[in-house]
Amino acid sequence: MSKPSPENVPAEPSGDAAERPEAPVTGASSPSSAAQEHPVRDGAGAGLTEHPDSAEHPDHPGTLQEHLRAARDEFESQVALAREQFEQTNERIKERTGRDLILAILIGLAIGGALLSSLIFFKWIFVIFALAAALMATFELCRALQGAGRRLDVIPQLLSAAAIIGSPWFLDPSLVWVMLFVGIIFVAVWRMVAQMAAQDGRRYGDVLRDVLTGSFVQLYVPFLAALAVMLVRQPGGEWWVLAFVIVAVSADTGAYAAGISFGKHPMAPRISPKKTWEGFGGAVVLAVTAGVLLGIFMLDQPWWVGLILGVVILTSATIGDLGESMLKRDLGIKDMSSWIPGHGGLLDRLDSILPSAAAALALYALFAPLPVL
Repeated sequence: MSKPSPENVPAEPSGDAAERPEAPVTGASSPSSAAQEHPVRDGAGAGLTEHPDSAEHPDHPGTLQEHLRAARDEFESQVALAREQFEQTNERIKERTGRDLILAILIGLAIGGALLSSLIFFKWIFVIFALAAALMATFELCRALQGAGRRLDVIPQLLSAAAIIGSPWFLDPSLVWVMLFVGIIFVAVWRMVAQMAAQDGRRYGDVLRDVLTGSFVQLYVPFLAALAVMLVRQPGGEWWVLAFVIVAVSADTGAYAAGISFGKHPMAPRISPKKTWEGFGGAVVLAVTAGVLLGIFMLDQPWWVGLILGVVILTSATIGDLGESMLKRDLGIKDMSSWIPGHGGLLDRLDSILPSAAAALALYALFAPLPVL
């Protein structure tokens, strides 16, 4: 056999050439590489099957949902933080004043809305509102006094109160004084007759205190409430009632806010330890401001009449507040009742309103165009 010639023997690749991968042939790419380089369309050009990376395309639905979820989580965390801070503030206020701020605000707004509606739309609704509130306050006061050892007859007290409060509306307003006298005589005689029927050996001094206490109840709640009914019956009187109520509430609100914020110096520690001079300053500012604005824009009076209104109602409201605090301190109670959550009793809310009704009626007689009938 003949040996192959050197020309016909294939040359062995060198080390570099043997290890070097074979270069791909242009135009002969595999199907998989072709599919990667050229996305395949579904059907007749319905769309690409390839889904671009969401990081390169922020409008992708997945990325939008993530943004919305993150924004929602951030909003919920902010709401939770605000709620926690509000609850902590409410707890601090409750520890300092013994009142639930949230309930106090909500109930105050509800009562204010009912009062405003009754004065603006129908005066007779205000009469019903005043009658119900005064009867409840009378009942509260009678029960508190009974708890302190005074003997009061609740039913005669309520009957007399209803007659006194309704007389300025259903009868001539001037007859309220007659009804007050008749009511006091009625409850006094009832108490003495009831004491004689009891025959329990009660001392004369105690019986006399019981009679005087019953007369005080009629003077304090029903008579002052009747003056508010007398005022609302006058021409334009509903606006004066609304004005003095707003000024009294403004004084109470200003005192509360200023006292909570920076109250340090007690005003009357033996009567009401939580009342401060800083709170009284806040009451002065808010009450006088409200009086001037209401006098100008609601009562159509000069600014100085509004100033007098603010000062007078501030004084009467402060006296009423301190007077009721003194009464509760003598009785050894914190609130007249617990009927109104966040406020205590109804009389605890009327303590500044009742004496202010007498002051507002006097101001109406001085400055209103028409005299009190």
